[in-house]
Amino acid sequence: MDDAKKRIEELIEIINHHNYRYYVLDSPEISDYEYDLLMRELMNLEKKHPEYLRPDSPSQRVGGEVLKGFNEVIHSTQKLSLGNVFNEGDIRDFDNRVKRSLGTDDVEYVLEMKIDGLTVVLNYENGIFVRGATRGDGIRGEDITANLKTIKSIPLKLKEPVDLEVRGEVFISKKDFEKLNALREEMEEPLFANPRNAAAGSLRQLDTSITAKRPLDIFVFNLESIKGKEFKTHVEALEYLKYLGFKTSPYLIICKGWQDIYEQCMEWADKRGNLSFEIDGLVIKVNNLEYRDILGSTTKTPRWAAAYKFPPEKKKTRLKDIIVQVGRTGAITPTAVLEPVRIAGSTVSRATLHNEDFIKERGIMIGDMVILQKAGDVIPEIVEVVKEDRDGTQKPFEMPRTCPACGSEAVRIEGEAVIRCTNASCPAQLRRALFHFVSRDAMNIEGLGPQIISMLMDRGFVKDAGDLYLLKDRREELIQIERMGEKSVDNMLSAIEKSKKNNLDRLLFALGIRMIGQKASKILAEAFGTMDRVMKATYEELVSIEEIGDKMAESILAFFRVEENLSLIDKLKKLGLNMEAEKKEIIENEYFKGKTFVLTGALTDFTRDKAKAIIEGFGGKVSGSVSKKTDYVLAGEDAGSKLQKANELGVKVIDEETFKKWIERRE
Repeated sequence: MDDAKKRIEELIEIINHHNYRYYVLDSPEISDYEYDLLMRELMNLEKKHPEYLRPDSPSQRVGGEVLKGFNEVIHSTQKLSLGNVFNEGDIRDFDNRVKRSLGTDDVEYVLEMKIDGLTVVLNYENGIFVRGATRGDGIRGEDITANLKTIKSIPLKLKEPVDLEVRGEVFISKKDFEKLNALREEMEEPLFANPRNAAAGSLRQLDTSITAKRPLDIFVFNLESIKGKEFKTHVEALEYLKYLGFKTSPYLIICKGWQDIYEQCMEWADKRGNLSFEIDGLVIKVNNLEYRDILGSTTKTPRWAAAYKFPPEKKKTRLKDIIVQVGRTGAITPTAVLEPVRIAGSTVSRATLHNEDFIKERGIMIGDMVILQKAGDVIPEIVEVVKEDRDGTQKPFEMPRTCPACGSEAVRIEGEAVIRCTNASCPAQLRRALFHFVSRDAMNIEGLGPQIISMLMDRGFVKDAGDLYLLKDRREELIQIERMGEKSVDNMLSAIEKSKKNNLDRLLFALGIRMIGQKASKILAEAFGTMDRVMKATYEELVSIEEIGDKMAESILAFFRVEENLSLIDKLKKLGLNMEAEKKEIIENEYFKGKTFVLTGALTDFTRDKAKAIIEGFGGKVSGSVSKKTDYVLAGEDAGSKLQKANELGVKVIDEETFKKWIERRE
């Protein structure tokens, strides 16, 4: 294998990994700039060595995948991605190609902010918002209409009864993003890597009430199609959209040639930090719409537009100290205290150091000068140490072997990167555990935020979750506390009492069992039905559940071996908390009992939700992926990879007509 072929295969593997992290998991590991450089290297190698071009290369796709849980939408036209330009030469080449193709130097460009969000497609009929979808892979997206309707800047009715389709970018402002991440950090939830990650995660919530609470906004940046009207320029079309009620792309800049474009890119690279929202570059578009038709597109990108990407900003600063914090699971996490420095639009004075290995691998010492950047232009991270700046005053850092909050032994379990406090009664852990217990996704007790809990703990009112349910006996004392008040106390006590009726899965999640999130908690509740049965479950019973793995099972068993945990559950039971899962309706017709279906492609007579409800109503189960355990794949039009995998595994594939005949015979 020659070097070019080997490098192409390496790049395909690397880029496919990052595509999955970015588009499917919404959890990027590298910046967009680093990703774009990898893609450019791959495309250049494939251009020089077309004999090595593979059909599965990421250069052959627009990008993204449709996640399970939403109905598929087939876009009316392919939603292409933009080609990238990185420097003065790239911009000049783009300008020259456009003018050469058009046969004229009289070309006007529009520059727009490249907002760090999630692209969506909005459809209107007779002026009414009827459907919204993600861009997905450019051909198929996800139907997220219900979630998009929660965004107040998306008009539900336009000023004129027109049929049209637009593209826009859903985003979260810098200020709102910082508030959102601060709240997540307080509740010990994973931080969003960047505003795009936060916007995407919010729009993919199956519970629209969660989306409604997220501070989402939108800028519409393109008119895709419209019936009965024509426009000469992109700016003219945006002005009309603005008139209709859309929030359109801000800061439109008109440019004539590549020099003008390059100057604007350099200027905005410096002043982007002054904007209220994150941008990672500028989009360059030909303004004349007739010219756009002439220029056309490749299979992946329009020839009339390109995106200039800003390189990540880096700053040097001093690491003044390293402090540690204790989380609800006892994890002791080191944090860098930095000489404040302004970077990518905000002042940074702290950065996570993750764990002991991270510090040792980078050779970080207290007093070092370090290079700082923001991952995804948002999360501060130390990328390297400037060792040549050391003057002998630097001090090595060692993780504590005792808990800074309670003084108990701190240990590192084999196979883990973190050091944990061993004291289940550690006040720092208890505080964080209570934050989690009352959180929205757990027991959902409104009026019991972190500040109130801290105040209750500091005054000795609460020592564990069970004490929350004894607060009703201390109502008069609570009312006397400054800023509490009679009404707020009564509302809080009412919310606490209401939470007793929560389903078992919420209580299981609230207990904070390591590795057991919301989904696993629901699975456990459905599988065992009662808290007693979950507590008595054996390892074999746990791992027999498809979604529960070895480590999860071991974590569950370990949790219920701790005496303090058993005492807390007993206390909660005596206080009247529900310890049972919701009873499901008895299925009279069990024609599909024990059968697992996978749905793929576009169904004509059923929505995905309707087909799923029918299968479950007949006692069956619907899965999101095809495996050897799948009994049937119900394939509609344009079925893709799931159909292919079914054929490879020999899974029986049925069409919609067969499915209809089956259920008609059994209803």
